[in-house]
Amino acid sequence: MARKIIVLGEVRDGSLRNVSFEAIAAAKTASEGGEVVGVLIGDSVTALSGELIHYGADRVITVEDEKLKQYTPDGYSQALMAVIDAESPEGLILGHTSLGKDLAPKVAAKLNSGLISDVTGLEVAGGNLVFTRPIYSGKAFEKKIVTDGLVFATIRPNNISPLEKDESRTGEASSLSAEIKDLRTIIKEVVRKASEGVDLSEAKVIIAGGRGVKSEEGFEPLKELAKVLNGAVGASRGACDADYCDYSLQIGQTGKVVTPDLYIACGISGAIQHLAGMSNSKVIVAINKDPEANIFKVADYGIVGDLFEVVPLLTEEFRKILVNA
Repeated sequence: MARKIIVLGEVRDGSLRNVSFEAIAAAKTASEGGEVVGVLIGDSVTALSGELIHYGADRVITVEDEKLKQYTPDGYSQALMAVIDAESPEGLILGHTSLGKDLAPKVAAKLNSGLISDVTGLEVAGGNLVFTRPIYSGKAFEKKIVTDGLVFATIRPNNISPLEKDESRTGEASSLSAEIKDLRTIIKEVVRKASEGVDLSEAKVIIAGGRGVKSEEGFEPLKELAKVLNGAVGASRGACDADYCDYSLQIGQTGKVVTPDLYIACGISGAIQHLAGMSNSKVIVAINKDPEANIFKVADYGIVGDLFEVVPLLTEEFRKILVNA
């Protein structure tokens, strides 16, 4: 069954987040040969239309308004609903990001629609679209199908591979006017606490520290390794509670859920709450002085040793390999 699927392209600091392209790939599967329509919402986003098309969108609709410069649930839901009313799609796909987790339920409620959240896999089987999502803090997975109404889902970053970028791909880009009114929230200033560099939720490589880093300065070797590997630095709740780093770096059940290609856990014991946020990483390396640490139970590779000795050695070896590559 061919469907028209709308994909919300997520913009941060003037650039599209990678999850936008992953959502397009998911929409291509969900559309079953139908049309994939990219949507961009913001103040000055038209210039990004071509990039969505290069990654597989058939066409792009932009909704621009000064009131949409910063994300607010009221503003973005009004803009997205205007597109939905104009297009009458059979499906919607957003990233399972902070924005998507906030916006999708609000829009689903307006549409009286179901919502499948935190999707990690999508396939067509037996004439149905089958969505896979984790449950019980990642200990198990369930498969869901949509039997009626909209196909509405949010997808977890780093789980569905984007289509190959093709700059020869063309498509129509148009704008839509939407009346943005009665905003209950107005963003006056954005204060960023997160460190600069690779976005933690989309990073392919994450170097995470726990209480074993012992101090704020203890994160410096981890930052150096992350820099060499073009990765991001994360932390366990224990490290955040001890004021070694900001809570924006927290990974776990009450923090960010990440699925990088490589996750290096340094001085992290492996509490179940932390494992819930990273256990689906493709390759897990654990560095801990305690050979009985729970983190080794989920690790693909384990190093029993002092992280302050091991991490600098890894940094030097990776630097040599990458220089000679």
